[in-house]
Amino acid sequence: MRVKKLFPHSRILGQTMPVSIYGHFGVPLLFFPTASADFEELERHGMIDALSGPIQAGHVKVFSIDSINRQSWFNYEVSVKERLTRQAAYDAYIASELVEIIYEDCHGKLPVATAGASLGAFHASNTLFRHPDAFRWGIFMSGIYDMSQYFENYFDDNCYWQNPTTYLPNASRDHRAALRKCSINVICGQGPWERVHWSKRIHDVLEQIDVPHNYDLWGHDVAHDWEWWYIQMNHYIHRLWARAGKA
Repeated sequence: MRVKKLFPHSRILGQTMPVSIYGHFGVPLLFFPTASADFEELERHGMIDALSGPIQAGHVKVFSIDSINRQSWFNYEVSVKERLTRQAAYDAYIASELVEIIYEDCHGKLPVATAGASLGAFHASNTLFRHPDAFRWGIFMSGIYDMSQYFENYFDDNCYWQNPTTYLPNASRDHRAALRKCSINVICGQGPWERVHWSKRIHDVLEQIDVPHNYDLWGHDVAHDWEWWYIQMNHYIHRLWARAGKA
């Protein structure tokens, strides 16, 4: 399998933001890490091995990146305002600097898919919801989509714009039209450590604004764990490939 590791400097974040790229061809798939993990998490936890078939077949090219959650959501040494300012900068980095890296590696301005599990699902969904012009498909597994629990009774524009359950109900007509062209997949098991009500919350919001999406609850044996995320990703990559071929 072709593997490439890049270490570009982000002007927006003021630090190196490494990227691992797996594969040679296919739909560019931006995969966000869980919690405070990094760009090599997918390798360590076996996700790249689990997806080796579609990667080597040229169905997808996976871009695995760093999180900065320890500088933003989980940085309790600074104010909520500073945490959300950092999160907003991460979003800007994804939407401007990182997409250009993806376009350059793919030799063209292709629509990009996003994926993630747990907190990674928040980033994957927030990226697509905020930038549907660049991101067309989303695979969100076992996610959290309402981040207001981290606001500690504080609220400003960054809290608003970095919390999908807050800004989506007020999306403009054009924004909703762009989202309706996307393939949005909200996936959650109903077994150990899952929080189905979190996924139900974003499902309700998307229904409220009439944005088609796939709300897929798996069985009561399906846990919040890598073993199931392997299976879910393989299932949805095949659907992604089929849809991309018709795009």
